[in-house]
This record gives sequence, C-alpha cells and structure tokens, in this order.
Amino acid sequence: MERFFVYILYSASLDEYYKGFSTDVEKRLEYHLSNHHKYTSQVRDWVIVYSKEFPTKKEALVEEKRLKKLNRASIERLIANR
Repeated sequence: MERFFVYILYSASLDEYYKGFSTDVEKRLEYHLSNHHKYTSQVRDWVIVYSKEFPTKKEALVEEKRLKKLNRASIERLIANR
C-alpha cells in the first residue's frame, strides 16, 4: 500500500521553510538537495523538520495546501508540538 506524506523542510542559510507532498520524504529531500528543484536548489542545507503520513493522497494534498497558507509562527508551533 502506498504511503502519502506532507513535509516541511528548513534552510538555516535562507531562514525559510518549504512545504511539500511526497510518497517518500527522504528521496524527496535528496531531490531538493540535488539541484532539481528551482526554489530549493538555491542552497544545499535543507533538512526535514516535520512530516506527517496520511492514508490517502487526497488527504495529504489537502493538508499540504493548508500548510502552505500558514504563517511562520503557526509553522513553528506545528513543528514544536509534533
């Protein structure tokens, strides 16, 4: 059975968060670190700071959309409370 995740990456050099969706978070991080993604290829210090599994792709995509609307304080609370 396929697994679906939302994740948040953090770059200390940019002091920014990146939110996304994947079926394999570790492999997706490798993708971001290997200059394949326009936004995240600016730096190579991205780390996974949050991930959550969902039973369906639809639920994960809904959560990804919600995460992308959160402000920084809300994202940091989410990460701190995991």
